[in-house]
Amino acid sequence: MKTDGNELTGPLLAEAADSPLSHASRTGDSVSRWRGRLLVVAAALLWSTSGLFVKAAPVFAEWPEEIRGLLLAFWRAVFAALILSPFVRQRRLNWLLVPLGLFFVLMNLTYLSAMVLGTAANAIWLQYTAPAWVFFMSWLFFRESADQRDIMPLACAIAGVVVILFFEFRRVGVGAGGVPWGTVLGLISGLAYAGVLVFMRRLRGEDPAWLVVFNHVLVVAVLFPFLAVWGRIPSLGQLVVLMAFGSLQMALPYYLLIKGLKDIPSQEAVLIGLIEPLVMPLWVWLVWAEIPAFWTIVGGGIILFGLVIRYTFLEGSRPETAKDGASLGSHLTGQEASGDKKAATFSAFAKKNCR
Repeated sequence: MKTDGNELTGPLLAEAADSPLSHASRTGDSVSRWRGRLLVVAAALLWSTSGLFVKAAPVFAEWPEEIRGLLLAFWRAVFAALILSPFVRQRRLNWLLVPLGLFFVLMNLTYLSAMVLGTAANAIWLQYTAPAWVFFMSWLFFRESADQRDIMPLACAIAGVVVILFFEFRRVGVGAGGVPWGTVLGLISGLAYAGVLVFMRRLRGEDPAWLVVFNHVLVVAVLFPFLAVWGRIPSLGQLVVLMAFGSLQMALPYYLLIKGLKDIPSQEAVLIGLIEPLVMPLWVWLVWAEIPAFWTIVGGGIILFGLVIRYTFLEGSRPETAKDGASLGSHLTGQEASGDKKAATFSAFAKKNCR
């Protein structure tokens, strides 16, 4: 009697799916996924502590506000580079490291200065507009075609920035010549962050740890002459806080993210990472009693809405016209489609290494 193969394979597959071994495998996968999620949550929570360190006014009160952000950037980079250096497996020079490093330096200086001169909420939300600016920078630098899925977060980012800037300039008084420097620097940090994402995407084949260490070493090299001129040497107590800033807020989260990405896709890691801009203003409010203005909450909410829509409802639709690397997803959510696990790990961390 001739038997159709499906008559045999169908029941066999069904039986295999219900077997104890298959159930154990699914249980193991579920445990691994949850372990990965918890590791990335822990990384996002640690990254969200940047506001606690920057706003530690009693510790750094003797440092002038106009240079405090630069000093914090220098010492955080020192300790982060020292701790992350052992993770570097391959060092390779590439001319793209130059624009990447310059954007990274600008991003760090403006982000931390924005937090010192303004509110932590303003700084983090304005920097989170970076994925939208990637839309423009990808075309500007590499003439990559646009992905229509990125129009939503781009529009939301512009709307959120307009809301924040309008009320910030209104608060300081445009007619009186006032400039909300914290807000302006926060916006610049978002643009610089976009440059970092664009060039990190181009260097996705390199060792992620090497690029992160290179960027932090460059921050140290650029700021060291200024530090020598200013003559601001941290006290022992300040050094302890700065060491925690570089290790707990930067190095340890990097390690946790790398471990977590072994169990979950980088797309999911990006979504979990949205915990950071939500939680950081909360930490600063609880510890330092800094309350965000209502326009920051409204503008930040608009920006978050665009990002959530982009990485949930719109992620499944991939326009045929979009080229590799043109979309926010390819910059931020990893490269599983190409099978490059290192690129996936790197792209997810690219979204975080600036904090």
